[in-house]
Amino acid sequence: MKNVAKYTRGYFLPPETPERPLGKWMKRDHIEKAPLWCSVDLRDGNQALVVPMSLEEKVAFFKLLCKIGFKEIEVGFPASSETEYNFLRTLIEQDLIPDDVTIQVLTQSREHIIRKTFDSLKGCKRAVVHLYNSTSRVQREQVFRKSKEEIIDIALYGARQFLEYAKDFAGELQFEYSPESFTGTEPEFALEICNAVLGVWKPTPEHKAIINLPVTVQLSMPHVYANQVEYISENLNCRDSVVLSIHPHNDRGCAVADTEMALLAGAERVEGTLFGNGERTGNVDIITLAMNLYSQGIDPGLDFSDLPSITSLYEEVTGMKVGERQPYSGALVFAAFSGSHQDAIAKGIKWREEKGGGIWNVPYLPIDPSDVGREYQTDVIRINSLSGKGGIGYLLERNYGYDLPPKMREDVGYTVKSVSDHLHKELAPDEVVEIFRSRYINYFTPLDVVEAHFSQVGGLSTVITVQNGEERHIFKAAGNGRLDAISNALKANLGLDYELVSYKEHALQTGSNAQAIAYVAIRYGDGKISWGAGTHEDIMSASVNALVSAINRREL
Repeated sequence: MKNVAKYTRGYFLPPETPERPLGKWMKRDHIEKAPLWCSVDLRDGNQALVVPMSLEEKVAFFKLLCKIGFKEIEVGFPASSETEYNFLRTLIEQDLIPDDVTIQVLTQSREHIIRKTFDSLKGCKRAVVHLYNSTSRVQREQVFRKSKEEIIDIALYGARQFLEYAKDFAGELQFEYSPESFTGTEPEFALEICNAVLGVWKPTPEHKAIINLPVTVQLSMPHVYANQVEYISENLNCRDSVVLSIHPHNDRGCAVADTEMALLAGAERVEGTLFGNGERTGNVDIITLAMNLYSQGIDPGLDFSDLPSITSLYEEVTGMKVGERQPYSGALVFAAFSGSHQDAIAKGIKWREEKGGGIWNVPYLPIDPSDVGREYQTDVIRINSLSGKGGIGYLLERNYGYDLPPKMREDVGYTVKSVSDHLHKELAPDEVVEIFRSRYINYFTPLDVVEAHFSQVGGLSTVITVQNGEERHIFKAAGNGRLDAISNALKANLGLDYELVSYKEHALQTGSNAQAIAYVAIRYGDGKISWGAGTHEDIMSASVNALVSAINRREL
């Protein structure tokens, strides 16, 4: 691309500490416990919508977040508009905030905004009040045109105002400070301004302050952000009195990586949104983060066991759409179209059932889809022209009880894939089973054995009535068994040249009205194999139907 020279790596600022090796967090290979979660869907997420949510929609979303299990929810910037203010008042006055949930509000370091923010909180039992001002080099130079000292003064003014207004607040308060645009701020300066704010607030281990380090704009590779977070974590004053929080955005597509590495580097709290909705490319997706922990055997403390319902309400109130490949949530994230993938999944699930469960380790499925409310029947094995015999056979067996012989699965697989290829579409399970039923089971055109009678006199023999197109015949023959006798009658009288090469039967249902199904393969003199299936309450009749179906399918 021709304009590459206008960009530089110097835009982000790693810590300058040559006396100390960076990246101690790199020696940690896993996160040991879930962080504190704070949803910012109703603030960051809402302000990023083309059409912001109405009051009713925000209330519905708030209730969803509570149901999921969020204990901290940023509900807005109440001083920014009457809509934001009224939403917070609605939550308080209608007593919609559960006792174990803390709401969070955002404010700039300006006296009239801070005053209105505290006014909006009257009657609230517990809240986090979040102060921020931008600290990056480019913001200082281009937007504010202020020195570092002047930027610190802005933060300290707000910090002192918090203490003044908190004196008259009846509920519990926790203070939070964010050096906005942290990733573009010199780490030493970010540390200086955070320590200055903490010096005003004087938090204690019993009453901690929150220091939040936002990836306001993603500027670097994730390990650089982790080093910045580690530097702050190890050098903050009164570290035992601080909850170190992060707030990653996704400009470089690395928000999840930023977050997970930052947690290794000392962060304890994460601010994010469902599905990553937020400004520009979005905030970090808390669903992905939580489910990543879950897949490693760590309880995230959030309930995403019904992701389809969560997705539906989210799309309804925000007007946004969840991408089909969105991790864990998308419509296709568990779908397997590839034949080899389908075969491995089917065998893995069968192996798991044989072993009685245990640790999840099914090929191609990082988690059990049913844990997030997805269905094997419709979400996992998906059938198109690239599918294989294993997946199609698995679908027919698991959904409909048809346990086809391995070689028949291959034959049916080619038939189903051909239909998908010609229609140029994915086939739903009911379409797949209809293809199987209409083309393999009780296929009585042009030949049909209408009636059969057997006799044991002088060996097993049969008399059968055959409908062959418009003609009806009665044939006789003997054999080693009933099916063999009928087969011999058909071959002798219709000039057929084949041998029976495969036979399998099983019950389709249980109980007195159970149907049986039989599968038959015959091989003709030219080597071609034809498969058929037959169903009937009587297993012998089912076997005859399967044989007739195989004969009729010779020309298909």
